Amino acid sequence: MNTFESAPLWRRLAALLYDALVLVAIWMGAAALVLLAFRGEVDVAHQPPLYHFVLQGVLLVLTALYFIVSWTRGGQTIGMRAWRVSILDAKGHFPDTRRSLARFLLATGSALLLGVGFVWCLFDPDRRALHDILARTRMVHLHKPDA
Repeated sequence: MNTFESAPLWRRLAALLYDALVLVAIWMGAAALVLLAFRGEVDVAHQPPLYHFVLQGVLLVLTALYFIVSWTRGGQTIGMRAWRVSILDAKGHFPDTRRSLARFLLATGSALLLGVGFVWCLFDPDRRALHDILARTRMVHLHKPDA
């Protein structure tokens, strides 16, 4: 695993920004389907409380699936491909489902705590975010192949 260079914070955040754009499109489609299922109006203020609970649950599950499936099947999300970064486990392989789920939950916690877990990579000698340390993963920069 030491043969890979850890991804810097700016590259991680750039990939996350790209992924946010993909997720917004997914969320819009999911919200439309949930709204359709509740036969509701676009004015969500007039929706029953169950609508909000179901919608938030669906969005959370879809977000988790986006990251977990991407990491386990190829180590990268769409945003990570664009910025040439990948997630690897301690053996240099793509993380399995359990490790990807742990990383997703820990990264979500890091984001909710004002990004403290992400900023951690500025102080870690190996530039690992706190959620990577705890999930035993690493985000690496994939250099362009030599021409």
